[in-house]
Amino acid sequence: MLRVGLTGGIASGKTTLSRLFAALGVPIIDADEISRRLSKPGQAGYKRIVEHFGKDILNADGELDRVKLRAQVFADPAQRRRLEALLHPLIFAAMDDTVAALGNIPYCILAIPLLVETDCRQRVDRVLVVDVPEAVQYRRLQARDGLNDDGIRQILAAQSDRQTRLQAADDVIHNDGSLAELERRVERLHQRYLHLSTAE
Repeated sequence: MLRVGLTGGIASGKTTLSRLFAALGVPIIDADEISRRLSKPGQAGYKRIVEHFGKDILNADGELDRVKLRAQVFADPAQRRRLEALLHPLIFAAMDDTVAALGNIPYCILAIPLLVETDCRQRVDRVLVVDVPEAVQYRRLQARDGLNDDGIRQILAAQSDRQTRLQAADDVIHNDGSLAELERRVERLHQRYLHLSTAE
């Protein structure tokens, strides 16, 4: 089975790309979804986060206050690295288990936002980067999350820069056009991955 690692900067369109591949029948294993699941009350990730950050990081219902946690870790790189150290082993173990359970299929996509930053290239056979200009990221983040410039800069600074991601890529999809254009680009890559999976 060919394992394609999907990554890209924040607000580049990874979720949309995942949805388009899923519509073609491709299994998507999403690190963010696994992280959210592991961070629910009673789960291993939740316990680790609360032990380190304290109960102040919880809302009135006992759930993680994700807005507060995000603000805290992006304001302090040491805390962000600590959070990653707490969660990443759990996330990657869950991803490995999911891949192992897929059976005999041509390929799957592992959506890993921090693929380049966490050096998990060995987990995938190819790296697919969804790419947009930084100005587009700013626009989307302002519209989607209501972030100000300082908040956006903190998030972007925590990720690899655009050039570093592109250098790590085996394949690139530019997400700066219409949805129809993106669908055509995904279809072309889908056919390429099917061909590569049979050539291995």
